[in-house]
Amino acid sequence: MKALNLVIAALALVLLQGCESTAQQYTKRDAYPLMYEENIRSILVVPAVNHTTAADAPVLYATTVLPPLAEAGYYVMPVPIVEQLFQQQGITDGSQLRDIPVSRFQTLFGADAVLFVTIVRWDTSYYITGGNVSVGLDFTLVSTTTSQTIWSQARTLNVETSGNSNDLLVNIIATALNTALTKYIDLARDVNGGAIHQLPVGPYHPQHKLDGAEPVSPAGLEIDR
Repeated sequence: MKALNLVIAALALVLLQGCESTAQQYTKRDAYPLMYEENIRSILVVPAVNHTTAADAPVLYATTVLPPLAEAGYYVMPVPIVEQLFQQQGITDGSQLRDIPVSRFQTLFGADAVLFVTIVRWDTSYYITGGNVSVGLDFTLVSTTTSQTIWSQARTLNVETSGNSNDLLVNIIATALNTALTKYIDLARDVNGGAIHQLPVGPYHPQHKLDGAEPVSPAGLEIDR
C-alpha cells in the first residue's frame, strides 16, 4: 500500500508539472529580448511583398500600417513619401529591397529598424452555399544596426460571409452581399492591430521598457471570425 501511494503521488506530481508547462506563457521580453536591448525609436516601412493575385493589395495595405505603429510609440517614416522615393528609383515591390543591406536604410533614412511585410493572403473564396474573405500578413522587423530580426509575427484573419438562411437562393444572394461589403482594408487594420499589439512598445509610449512581463500570443496565428 505504501508503495502504491508513492506511485500515485509521483504520477500526480508529473501531471501537475505538465499542467504548469502547458499554462506557461512567454512574455514580450522572453520572445523579443533584442527589442529591450536596442534603442529602437524610428521604423521605416518598405513596400510590401505581394504573394497574392490581388495587384492592388500593396497599395491598399500601405494605408493601414502607420497608425498602429505610431500608437505603439514609434516614429514611423511617412509611408507615402518613402514609397514615392522608392518609385523614383524604379522600386515598386518590396522583394526588390530584400537583398539590400539594412544598414543602407539607416544611412539613407536614419531609421533604427526596417519593417518588411509580406502579403500572403488577400483573397475572396466562394463555395456552393457560402464564402469568406481572408487577409494574411507576415511581419519582420530588422535592426539597421545589427541586421538581426528583432520581432516577427504572422497573422491571418478569415471572415465568414455565408448567409444563414434555409433557402439556397437567399443564401447565395446574402453571401454575395456580405462578401461585397467586407472590406480588405478593414481586415488588414485588424490584422495589423493584433500583430503590433505583440510588439514591445516604443520610446514615445508611457509603458516603454515596462511591458516586458506582458504575455504574447504565438508568432503565427490564424483567426476565423
